[in-house]
Amino acid sequence: MVLLSSDLSLPFGYGTLPLNVFSYLEPACRRNLLVLFASGLLFWSSLAALLPTLSLYIKHVGGTNHQVGIVMGSFAVGLVLFRPWVGRLADQRGRKIVLLIGLVAVAIAPIGYLLTQSIPLLMAVRAFHGLSIAAFTTAYSALVVDLSPEQSRGELIGYMSLVNPVGVAIGPALGGFLQEWAGYTPLFLLAAGLGGAGLVCAFQVVAPSVSSQLKEVEAAGKPSRLAKEKGFWQLVTSPRLRIPTLVMLLIGLAFGTLITFVPLFIQETRVNFNAGLFYTAAAISSFAVRLPTGRASDRYGRGLFITISLGFYTTAMLLISIAQSATVFLLAGLIEGAGAGILIPMMIALVADRSVPQERGRVFGLCMAGFDLGMAIAGPILGYFADQIGYRELFRQAGILAFLALVIFVSQCSKDFSHSIKFALGRGRDLYALPQTGHHS
Repeated sequence: MVLLSSDLSLPFGYGTLPLNVFSYLEPACRRNLLVLFASGLLFWSSLAALLPTLSLYIKHVGGTNHQVGIVMGSFAVGLVLFRPWVGRLADQRGRKIVLLIGLVAVAIAPIGYLLTQSIPLLMAVRAFHGLSIAAFTTAYSALVVDLSPEQSRGELIGYMSLVNPVGVAIGPALGGFLQEWAGYTPLFLLAAGLGGAGLVCAFQVVAPSVSSQLKEVEAAGKPSRLAKEKGFWQLVTSPRLRIPTLVMLLIGLAFGTLITFVPLFIQETRVNFNAGLFYTAAAISSFAVRLPTGRASDRYGRGLFITISLGFYTTAMLLISIAQSATVFLLAGLIEGAGAGILIPMMIALVADRSVPQERGRVFGLCMAGFDLGMAIAGPILGYFADQIGYRELFRQAGILAFLALVIFVSQCSKDFSHSIKFALGRGRDLYALPQTGHHS
């Protein structure tokens, strides 16, 4: 694994790295990360181009609210089905092959939407589209952590996770404009082209082999007992992972409601507001919070920032539930983006702190599978309730779910209630973190 240049010696955990940590990485590592960043930017731009338009497309071809929910939820069904496989593959065969699989899927899926208007076939294409994010995010997260120095892991994850908000800022703006200007065919061709360009970039990535990392772990005398938990689903019962996974499940339910029904809710309210701007506002705030919080979490631990992010999610969902103007929708987008911009990188850093390289693919896959399952449930089930209770009540229920996630994390994130409160408020260390990656409070 390539870490920092040999002339740099820093005390662990005290944030003494300069603002631009990239300048202190070895050249080969820096090049890998930059090419990986470009690939991630293209991936998320492709995926996000369909955010404000795909649910409208399903309505356009004759789908009901319930069918919109089923098709959109099929994406997360694909995620849940493929996560165990890609996690194991990333640990056994390396991260790069999984990265390439994700990019191939994101390039092919938009063509599938273009070729069919049948609801069952759209469900199948959407499930296949789920493979793209299952594979890409697992491999991308594992690669970033593999290439990151431990003492600045949170900061570097913060930088590299910017591909999401930047891509989600570019994609919906391009997708929404192109759909209004030229229709659905150019939109789907654009999404496919962006995915193909990301695939070209990914071929240039040189990934460290899992076997070489395992040798480094053993040479450094790091704990190897965790690697004995071989089964993907066996990891669910592990105390170090079950609360992060449950929190991500609940937030996945809220987020699934958001991505499926915000465009339709805005349309129903007749507010003069482009749904693409909601996602752009979210992306801008997500971008703004990642750099300072990633760096600060290396000093103060991950718990405080996860707590803050869950508070943001709760507030955003409740704001959407009462929104009657473009200003409120915009404010809700900004708050939701801040929540997402903190939560995802911090969860990646948290589970990285609690794992060793040879299990990292499965561990990331497990944690994010909770998020995926939440989205899978949100689409079809909440889509049914949308017809019964309306969109406002739907988002109010999503806010309650986010608040429940906050309560569970604050009270259960460590080995007992007292240590959980301290860790969640930034006043104690993570008792589940490996000694080499623990945090000073």
